[in-house]
Amino acid sequence: MNSFVQATPIRCIGCRTCLISCVVAHEGKRIFEIDPDAYDFNPRLFMVKTARVSSPVQCRHCENAACRTSCTSGAISVKDNVVVVDPKKCIGCKNCVVACPFGAVEIVETAEVNTDGTAKKIANKCDLCIGVADSPSCVKVCPTEALKVVTEEAINDSLVDKRKNAANAAVVG
Repeated sequence: MNSFVQATPIRCIGCRTCLISCVVAHEGKRIFEIDPDAYDFNPRLFMVKTARVSSPVQCRHCENAACRTSCTSGAISVKDNVVVVDPKKCIGCKNCVVACPFGAVEIVETAEVNTDGTAKKIANKCDLCIGVADSPSCVKVCPTEALKVVTEEAINDSLVDKRKNAANAAVVG
């Protein structure tokens, strides 16, 4: 089973530290010490802020990912139980954006240039910092611990607890 990051909106204060840590983890540079125009600020998660809630939204790394199924160029695959985008294969067709039920994929401009002189655009989504950090950087830096990695073990433990609670409620009720 694929792991994913889950947010607890009641804990999220909308500080956007998760977005900054994502960019820092993937840029591999000290972005605060270089020219802002010298790198792409493309976090792989999205902050939703309304009057009632703030919460990061990111890829759920679905088992049968709609983004992967819809990808015509084969750029989206599963690597080490993580749904990833290969920027070299991505043609920016937006099928994955339309297919994702969570709105967790976007198309971003890259520094590369197409043969017609336009900027190359590719899909951008959470990759759980695979090969970049020892765990998703957003989880490590969240000051309110609003983010956690959900693993197969955590889901199985949750199921056991829910079943026990349901059984206890049936006896008490």
